[in-house]
Amino acid sequence: MNASADRLPRLLALVPYLLARPGIPIEEAAADFEVTPRQLRKDLELLWMCGLPGYGPGDLIDLSFEGDTVTVTFDAGMSRPLRLTAAEATALLVALRALAETPGVVDKDAVQRAVAKIEAAVGQAQPAGVAVGLAMREAPETAVVRDAVSDGVRRGRALRLHYYTPSRDEVTDRVVDPMRMLLVEGRSYLEAWCRLADDVRLFRLDRIDGVQVLDEPAAPPPHATPTDTSEGLFRPDPSQRTAVLVLEPDARWVAEYYPVDGLTELEEGRARVLMRYADTAWMVRLLLGLGGEVHVEQPADLVEEVARQADAALRRADHLPAT
Repeated sequence: MNASADRLPRLLALVPYLLARPGIPIEEAAADFEVTPRQLRKDLELLWMCGLPGYGPGDLIDLSFEGDTVTVTFDAGMSRPLRLTAAEATALLVALRALAETPGVVDKDAVQRAVAKIEAAVGQAQPAGVAVGLAMREAPETAVVRDAVSDGVRRGRALRLHYYTPSRDEVTDRVVDPMRMLLVEGRSYLEAWCRLADDVRLFRLDRIDGVQVLDEPAAPPPHATPTDTSEGLFRPDPSQRTAVLVLEPDARWVAEYYPVDGLTELEEGRARVLMRYADTAWMVRLLLGLGGEVHVEQPADLVEEVARQADAALRRADHLPAT
C-alpha cells in the first residue's frame, strides 16, 4: 500500500483517538499508530487545515500543543471513529470465533467479550455479498484429537502421541509435555517438549493419528522456550533443497498440506510453488504419487530422478494386461 493510502485512514482515525486521550504525548500517539513522531506532527499540521465547508476559523479542526503533548479543542464533526466495513467485521468475527474454539491459545472470556462488542456494533445488518471462510474445514477425527489435547493442556498432563511426519513419511509414537496450543494461518498446533527429540516441537493437530492423556504431570524443562512465530512457523534451513513445482488444480492440496513458498497463480487454476525438502527419496515418492497432476521444473537432478523411476515403473508394468 502506498504512503497516501496509508495516511488517509490514519488521518480519519486521529481526531477521535486524540479526543479520547486529551494531552497525550506525541511520542505515545505515534507509537500507537506505528509512525515516527515527525510523521505524526506532519499529520497534525495537515489536520489543522481540514474542517467543514466554509473553512473559517470556527470550521477548521483546532489543536492545542503544550510541550510535547497534543489536545483536540475542536473536532469539526470528526468525533466518531471509522466503522468496520461489512467484510472487515465478518472476517474479524470468523477469526475471533476460531480463536474462541481453541483452548489454551488466548483468554476465551476476553475473546467472547470482543465478539459481543463487534456483533453489537454491526447490529442486525446482513453483510450482502460477503463470503468469509476458514482455510479448511476441520475433520471429525481432528476435532476428537483437539478435545483430548486441550484436556491435557488444561490439566497439565503429559500426552502420548501417534504422529505422522510427512518429511520422513513415517508415523512415530512419542510422549510429550504440553506447553501451549497455537492457531497460525488457520491451522492448529500443539507446542510441547518432545521427549523423543529432546527439544521443543510443534505438532499439527490434523497429523496426530491418536492421542492419550497420561496420568503423569507435564514437566517441560526450565530451558524449554516457546517458538517465535512472528515471522511464520517455518524458517529456511540451509541443508534443505528447493523444488519448483507446477500443480494442476487437483493437486493444489499439496500447497495447503505442506509448507511452500512463493505460490504463483497460473492459467486454468494451476499454481507454481517452491517446496523445500530434505529427503530426495521422499520427494520423489510424493511426486510419483501425484502422477500427471504435477510438473517438476527444478532442480534438474530431481527432474531426472522422477523421470527415471517413472520409466522403470512403466517397464515393470509392461507384462501386465491392459485394462
